[in-house]
Amino acid sequence: MNMIKRFKVSFSRIFNKLFKKKGACIGIYGPPNAGKTTLSNRILKDWVGAEETMGSVSHIAHETRHAKRRNAISIETNGHTISLDIVDTPGLATKIDFHDFMEQGMSDSESKRRSKEATEGVIEAVKWLDDLDGVILVMDSTENPYTQVNVTVIGNMEARNLPLLIVANKVDLPEADPAVIKEAFPQHPMVPVSALEGVGMDSFYEALAKQFG
Repeated sequence: MNMIKRFKVSFSRIFNKLFKKKGACIGIYGPPNAGKTTLSNRILKDWVGAEETMGSVSHIAHETRHAKRRNAISIETNGHTISLDIVDTPGLATKIDFHDFMEQGMSDSESKRRSKEATEGVIEAVKWLDDLDGVILVMDSTENPYTQVNVTVIGNMEARNLPLLIVANKVDLPEADPAVIKEAFPQHPMVPVSALEGVGMDSFYEALAKQFG
């Protein structure tokens, strides 16, 4: 980020604080299939309504193709209420190959279209960083946390001085090991959850309020 752009971002955050912006805008980031949209849907279910969703989920990577924002979600925890805007972003990847979609049974043309959409989604997710007050980084606790995507995202957050909360998702699976994620990135708060099953969500909301409230 150049000096002028960095100044604009810093000034925007200071301006928001001075004029008491109602709620922080928090982006939900992570690699494909880590559970970002599942977490977003769980937040809406818990605090907006049982039928509310941010988007559909799929075992096929890059199902979320465009960022989706939901404003003014009121979350109550420890006797306090915070208001947050949540942005569910497309999955981040360092490489997108249309052959991966073909392996899921898609045609050549459809695979190439999905690959293009996924690439555009990554670009859109990166652009959103300039408008955020903080980031929730969702990791799959059944996988090795030392991926290029995770390391790159955390490096970008630290360079931008954005508050970061790591969510170790999928703890309902027998092979989950959230402790490995905590050991990998001890400089940031981490909370283990199963967004699908609703496990650990009370702790998640407490951490959310502490980090972004």
